[in-house]
Amino acid sequence: MICHAGFNDESGRPVVIPTGYGRSGDRLYIHGSSASRMLRGLSRGIPVCVTVTILDGMVLARSAFHHSMNYRSVVVFGEAMPVEDAEAKTEALRVISDHLVPGRWNEVRPPTAQELKATIVLALDLTEVSAKVRTGGPIDDEEDMPLPVWAGVIPLAITPGKLIPDPNTRVAVDPPAYAVNYQRTHAPESQS
Repeated sequence: MICHAGFNDESGRPVVIPTGYGRSGDRLYIHGSSASRMLRGLSRGIPVCVTVTILDGMVLARSAFHHSMNYRSVVVFGEAMPVEDAEAKTEALRVISDHLVPGRWNEVRPPTAQELKATIVLALDLTEVSAKVRTGGPIDDEEDMPLPVWAGVIPLAITPGKLIPDPNTRVAVDPPAYAVNYQRTHAPESQS
């Protein structure tokens, strides 16, 4: 649900910032405040690296050296370009919103002209992308196999908790089905 966008600022220092994102076809969108130094810098078309990682499990081996993690990750390189047309910017914000909570955009008030002005949306074409996945159990050295040490996978997953209604709600509204039944994609089956 969160990506990390990195670039070198005006002084050459590397900067990495977490932000929400959404994907439509072969284009990735990120957004943030117009006051964000990172997004203002990226909107000049400078090189950027965006990464997303989902941690699926901790892999415990019989030796410290062979401990690992099961994960799915992607790295995107390119130049982020600003989305300035109001209609295109609104559509990009819909893509980001529906990535985080599918169906939410259809129920909320769309952004005003002032809110669009206060938001930077950047588009990054998915032309240079690298994906990496690690699944399965530990890969121990043969000589470590007889050790009396538990080895296997601790599966990890993002799971929603109990809904917390806004205490400032002025109109009683039942939570929508997409909130009550909210789930993220499950992790791949882990082998142990």
